[in-house]
Amino acid sequence: MPLPPLLSLNNALQHAVKLYGLAALEAEVLLAHVLQKNRSHLYAWPEQILTLRQQSDFLALAERRRQGEPLAYLTGYREFWSLSFRVTQDTLIPRPETEILVERALALLADLDKARVADLGTGSGAIAAAIASECPQAEILATDISAAALAVASDNFKQLGLSHIEAYQGAWFDALKNRGHYHLIVSNPPYVAEGDPHLQQNGLPWEPNTALTSGADGLQDIRLLIVQAPEYLQPEGWLMLEHGMDQGTAVRELFAHAGYREITTHQDLEARDRLTQGKRPVDDADKRARNSSL
Repeated sequence: MPLPPLLSLNNALQHAVKLYGLAALEAEVLLAHVLQKNRSHLYAWPEQILTLRQQSDFLALAERRRQGEPLAYLTGYREFWSLSFRVTQDTLIPRPETEILVERALALLADLDKARVADLGTGSGAIAAAIASECPQAEILATDISAAALAVASDNFKQLGLSHIEAYQGAWFDALKNRGHYHLIVSNPPYVAEGDPHLQQNGLPWEPNTALTSGADGLQDIRLLIVQAPEYLQPEGWLMLEHGMDQGTAVRELFAHAGYREITTHQDLEARDRLTQGKRPVDDADKRARNSSL
């Protein structure tokens, strides 16, 4: 179907659906992004004619979406926990199922006035920011090995007015050295096995591979986090990790082998194992302190 010299908003949406195979909602989001308007504008002014620049930009985005590039990378933003986050190809795209991690974290922090929380591998900063938005008295530290990702996260914290989050670069616990102990350490680490065919689906080829894959079984980083976390946790502190839907049993076993207490796996809204939490193991110093108080 040949394109007319200039498209109306309504015609542009129809072309994106028919010629590029976009879902109607995707086409609306992209067109609203090009116009810098909300989607209601498209319904209010369907006969508005696009400029040549707007038409060119819109159709270029439609083609990129047709090729599988995630919508969030095309618009540069993604909503999470009712907050808007800037995302780039240096960061993972925040996903709705990760909100269960925020919910469970808030449940653990509910009785603490001034909790210390660390979000390791923060990416866009979505988890740290969501917790911070609900816990204004908490001291929150967000880390990432990627300087580019941390720059995106820091910008998101600033735009959201979350001044009580500190950002530090470093691989996992390297960024926490000499920074005290935490009531809660959370992470959405890489947990996909290298070579997993799912890496070629659902927009994953556009996301940073280092934030997705973790060894032959997908558990390499989770093992490290579980083993090293006790050194940085308060005596009654918690470690909470997101993981794959088929990894619940394996992750619980790793927690148990490391001596964690009160180990629990929580499921997402589709009843899939999504995260596991455990309380810091009791070490010899803890035992001596408890015995001396008896």
